[in-house]
Amino acid sequence: MNSSCVKCLKQMVVSLHFLCWLCGAFVVALGEFQMMHSRFASLITTFWPIYPANTIIVTGTIVTCVCYLGVLGGMKENRCMLISFFVLLFILMLVELAMACVFFVYSREIGTYFEEDLTLSLEIYRQSSPGGNHTIKDDFDTVQHLFKCCGVHSVADWKGNVPVSCCSLDPCNVAGQLNWEEGCMVKLRDWFARNYLSTASGVVTMFLIQFACLSITIPLFCHLSRRGLGYQ
Repeated sequence: MNSSCVKCLKQMVVSLHFLCWLCGAFVVALGEFQMMHSRFASLITTFWPIYPANTIIVTGTIVTCVCYLGVLGGMKENRCMLISFFVLLFILMLVELAMACVFFVYSREIGTYFEEDLTLSLEIYRQSSPGGNHTIKDDFDTVQHLFKCCGVHSVADWKGNVPVSCCSLDPCNVAGQLNWEEGCMVKLRDWFARNYLSTASGVVTMFLIQFACLSITIPLFCHLSRRGLGYQ
């Protein structure tokens, strides 16, 4: 392999690894944005371990660190860094495949979990004292206001004690308020499913970029190995 090919290969390695690093940083920022603007976590406790915001923050952080190692390895032509990058990124890709399988399994049970969690949250809301369980109350009120819905299946779930957040008028006449009739379960489930879809699309895109990074790293590592370079 002549010097011009090696130089071109090195530039491709550094560029792809840097692109992968940027993707990881963007994913972390997206996860933080979702975390700050999502007010529904306390209502859907079953999904908290694989909540989309949590998942992409952890994944993006790991990808950023691993790809930074790849960028340094490509720039310094360091075989140790390149092989470490290759192994770590390969393991990370296996983990991402496992995550995709988990998402697929959970997506088929999402309706059952949503109904159970929302029903429990509504009962806690109803039975709480005026000064208790502020988080659940605020989150449930936010859901009903944003999605223009009331209760889990319908306004009847509140059994006559309907909160102001169900009011369909603005400003609302509390004395004789008109309420949204549609329940929140379907709307919130659809919103959550769309977030899962966007998360899955991001994981697939990052997976393809990572695969390209692995493929382009091998020729450079082999060249450095044949020349006995890369450990200085």
